Amino acid sequence: MITHVRFPPPEPSAGAPVSTVVETDVLIVGSGPAGASAALALSTYGVPNIVVTRYASLADTPRAHITNQRTMEVLRDLGVEQEVVEQATPQHLMGNTTFCTSLAGEELGRVRSWGNDPLVQAEHELASPTRMCDMPQHLMEPVLVNAAVARGTLLRFQNEYLSHTQDADGVTATVRDRLRGDTYEIRAKYLIGADGGRSRVAADAGLPMGGQMGVAGSINIVFEADLSKYTAHRPATLYWVLAPGATVGGIGAGLVRCVRPWNEWLIVWGYDVSAGAPDLTTEYAESVVRQLVGDDELPVTVRSSSAWTVNEMYAESYANGRVFCAGDAVHRHPPSNGLGSNTSIQDAYNLAWKLKLVLDGTAHPRLLDSYTAERAPVGRQIVTRANRSIRETAPVFEALDGLSPQTPEQLWANIAARKDATEAAEKQRAKLREAIAFKVYEFNAHGVDLNQRYPADGSAAIVPDGTPDPGFARDPELYHQPSSRPGARLPHAWITSGTRTLSTLDTIGRGRFTLLTGIGGEAWVRAAEAQEVEIATVVIGPGQPCEDPYGDWARLREIPDAGALLVRPDGFVAFRHAGAGPDAGKLLAEDAGKLLTDALRRILGHA
Repeated sequence: MITHVRFPPPEPSAGAPVSTVVETDVLIVGSGPAGASAALALSTYGVPNIVVTRYASLADTPRAHITNQRTMEVLRDLGVEQEVVEQATPQHLMGNTTFCTSLAGEELGRVRSWGNDPLVQAEHELASPTRMCDMPQHLMEPVLVNAAVARGTLLRFQNEYLSHTQDADGVTATVRDRLRGDTYEIRAKYLIGADGGRSRVAADAGLPMGGQMGVAGSINIVFEADLSKYTAHRPATLYWVLAPGATVGGIGAGLVRCVRPWNEWLIVWGYDVSAGAPDLTTEYAESVVRQLVGDDELPVTVRSSSAWTVNEMYAESYANGRVFCAGDAVHRHPPSNGLGSNTSIQDAYNLAWKLKLVLDGTAHPRLLDSYTAERAPVGRQIVTRANRSIRETAPVFEALDGLSPQTPEQLWANIAARKDATEAAEKQRAKLREAIAFKVYEFNAHGVDLNQRYPADGSAAIVPDGTPDPGFARDPELYHQPSSRPGARLPHAWITSGTRTLSTLDTIGRGRFTLLTGIGGEAWVRAAEAQEVEIATVVIGPGQPCEDPYGDWARLREIPDAGALLVRPDGFVAFRHAGAGPDAGKLLAEDAGKLLTDALRRILGHA
């Protein structure tokens, strides 16, 4: 017989053998940033979910680490921002990205990075109530998972996803308990594959992929050493080493990455992928560490080493029926620009609220079609950007004539030649400065972090307002440009409520829609309160529950006082209306309800 039970299954009774089927609303395969944040969001919204992972623990190496402002906004809404801030390396210690011959060797130049350039820092402060930080994956995953479990997620380690089948009502996954050695089934209404760059779920779901895997080879070496005398005076997350062999495979150069200042580190070094990975002995790892640090006497403790490949692959669709994939399962790329875990967490955040509204009957299942429409273009963009950043390291070597085959002695001579008092050396110095400065597209790409715009013509969860898209006035990769257009993230502005100062982003989220309006927008408030779906209302203006003392919101909202913005649970503007004007209040009162109802019907898939 078959029994359908909630997790965990009961002990079988005496008599006939029992094949147990575990039931849940959402099954999540993988406990990395995508899977853990999906579980956290779903549990926060009250959606039953189970996470299975084939591993015996969470991440035990630093791996992903750069955590940008948009991700910190997500974590702020999910209630774990402060815990991340307390454990992360703060922004001011991240930002002197250094190019050198080794940590102990010659410095070739620096880039003020990750928002630490004074002008860029101002842009960061204007863009968000949050600050980016360096939160290694082995610290991030426990924060996400612990909060998810505390809110209801059921987690099983050493449980390996094997396969799935789906029908009109749900998905049945076969899972192997690697401790017991037996298999069992989990029956879910939806399945999320967050099982990494070689995702079995994505393969089983037949998701179409573009690009290619294994374009270059890299090695990670995690080690402990006191490098404070080489780094504390120029604090950074990344130190790039231009040394013989640094252009072979890898991510463009040798990399010494700070995990925890200034004694926990990770090195990335390339290898020829066509020849296969080298034998990763402790002796080999120590030799690479000493080469990049440049100190043969340095006490070093190697903790781990592993080989991986640089990939340039993205899924063209993120879903098949009731199966959805997120994170590295659908965008596979090198760590350049620090986009991996950020995009993974944002994928999950985009999907979770939609699943919640479909599961509770508020939305039609076609709302879920917007997940691919919105996130696949973002995934493709970041795969392209990360791989382009690798190629943009080549001009640094070119400035030193370091790309053509040569002996180490010739490379050192080229590097030394830049110090000569000659016209050729002056040109070389200028070329080197220009090449290093161009790396802002990797280390200060604020627009890549925050400028996502979901297209109204591609996503039914966005309602166009009929205005022409003005595009971007400045480089959209380097500069964040706030907008209240449908499909854009709600702009941040500091407002007040009584004695409290809060961000406009603090008024939204929590798994619900929010309507923002101002003086003269009373009809919008009444229309929102009359809807069947929960909509929080925020009125901003003099004498209102929220006020705009700096005038920042008035400059950013791009609509009059009596207009309205309907913001989705993930913080993106879904609907915008300029209002009827001060002389047409009666007309607005009659029409606001219909306008808002029609918009919600489209967004929720009922239109």
